[in-house]
Amino acid sequence: MSKFTILKYLRRFAFWTSLLAVIAIIYDLGFTHSKNAESELHSLYFFTLIAGIPSIILRYFLTNERFENKVRIFDSIIFILFGLLAFSQIDSIRESFTFFEFFNKMGWIYLAIIVFFVRESSRFEFTINREIINPAQLFIVSFMGLILLGAAGLMLPKATHEGISFIDALFTSTSAVCVTGLIVVDTGSYFTLFGQCIILILIQLGGLGIMTFASYFSYFFRGSASYENQLMMKSVTDSETLGEVFSALKRILFITFVFEFLGAVFIYFSLDPTYFDTVGDRIFFSFFHTISSFCNAGFSTLEHSLYEPGFRMNFPLHIILAVLFIVGGLGFPIMQNIYKYCKYFIKKQTYKIIRPDRHLNMPWVLNLNSRIVLATTAILLIGGTVLFLFFEWNNTLSGYSFLGKLATSFFGSATPRTAGFNTIDMSALNFSTIMVIMFLMWVGASPASTGGGIKTSTLAIATFNFLSLAKGKDRVEVYNRQIANNSLRRAFSIMTLSILFIGLAILFISYFDNEMHLLDVAFECISAYSTVGLSLGITGDFSSASKFVLVATMFAGRVSVITLMAAFIDDVKHLNYKFPKEEVLIN
Repeated sequence: MSKFTILKYLRRFAFWTSLLAVIAIIYDLGFTHSKNAESELHSLYFFTLIAGIPSIILRYFLTNERFENKVRIFDSIIFILFGLLAFSQIDSIRESFTFFEFFNKMGWIYLAIIVFFVRESSRFEFTINREIINPAQLFIVSFMGLILLGAAGLMLPKATHEGISFIDALFTSTSAVCVTGLIVVDTGSYFTLFGQCIILILIQLGGLGIMTFASYFSYFFRGSASYENQLMMKSVTDSETLGEVFSALKRILFITFVFEFLGAVFIYFSLDPTYFDTVGDRIFFSFFHTISSFCNAGFSTLEHSLYEPGFRMNFPLHIILAVLFIVGGLGFPIMQNIYKYCKYFIKKQTYKIIRPDRHLNMPWVLNLNSRIVLATTAILLIGGTVLFLFFEWNNTLSGYSFLGKLATSFFGSATPRTAGFNTIDMSALNFSTIMVIMFLMWVGASPASTGGGIKTSTLAIATFNFLSLAKGKDRVEVYNRQIANNSLRRAFSIMTLSILFIGLAILFISYFDNEMHLLDVAFECISAYSTVGLSLGITGDFSSASKFVLVATMFAGRVSVITLMAAFIDDVKHLNYKFPKEEVLIN
């Protein structure tokens, strides 16, 4: 038997062993089992650790493949961790060396096995055949699969305290994957720590896209990817060339984890320790809310979100969360462009100090997309803050100091942009404030971000088009650039389809739950479509049929109606002809 055959069987053995161990972990955490079953599970974990050690070493001797340094470092860490965990499971060694007692925790074993499974599964090449499934269909299927897996996970006996129905599990999973935040049961009291961890994983995977994680890890360990996969990820990452696809993926993950880690640290120190039983609870609260914020999910372990007593006046916490979901809502291409601009700007200013006698030309790297998104975001934030402050001054803000009113108004203006947290009583808002929030929810975040809505650039392009028509211009120009006709068509298509879909959702829910107030239903449907998560308090009162309508609305809002249409309508090849143009009466 050749060494290549041995290597093939070794990889298969490692993959199936790690997969079996992951299934065992799900059973271990999700079901109640006897002592005998627990002992057998521990034996399986120990076998996986022992089997993983030689499989990591042998692959370096049985293949001519040259592993990159990053993969060697990763495998070295896994090898050392597996060795420590294997030794810590032996009683005599653990008693002789107290050092191993630190690693005698099930959490370490779960982490090691899951990482090992990711390592082994990423070795398999996943090639997209466009004749069988197009990128739009793959995108939709990945979200649907994640939603169904999440619903199954939430229905595990140990994920909730008293069990959950399929429709409520499906609703919660869809809300988490589509980073919406609408809930039919209280996240903090209804779900166990295991259930809350499932929700947190769904939020993270849904916010960035499961294909982002799968493609990056596959490329990380394999060092290459098929041409079809690169084309698909090029559209996801908004890269200019195929060569930039995986560097863009790396930057996306790096930016995400850095902001989430820093956010968790700042949140931790902004909290009052007296509201938490243990340091672990405080840490989990910090990480849950930083991920939920950056991904614009709006899920909270607090019963009344941030309106909970002890948190509603914690303005530093509010500002930290607002910064996280504003940054997450800007979009990764915009953040990368801002980073590039800041790098050039600092370089230029430094050069002026070092060499004042010479001039350094700085390229214009803050592109049109970034300028439009940043300007629109600033206008919506400032305008929303002023309107919220004006309408709620003597209402929900009556008991606040001026700085408190300003901070709450700013948060109230930022959170409808698909974040979904609330620091005030939503049911006590004035009608005028609700209308402002509905508009902000409809607009939502920016393109290629973790947020939803029609997007800031869509609103900006439509506004520029209105102004151009009023001026009698035959084209749309901004910042010395002409907007492409394709962008104009796409913007108005997105706006029209969103109104139609929201209208249909309101129509069906009004039929299924005709006792509901129309304003409450409309607010809920806009919140679902724009993946916001704000509610006037009626989500849990909907019938099963209305919950299914909201599930479809959240899904359509997350993947976009245009993507749904593109998945099932064949592309038209390039047309080599043109019909005569003719004006149609519009007004």
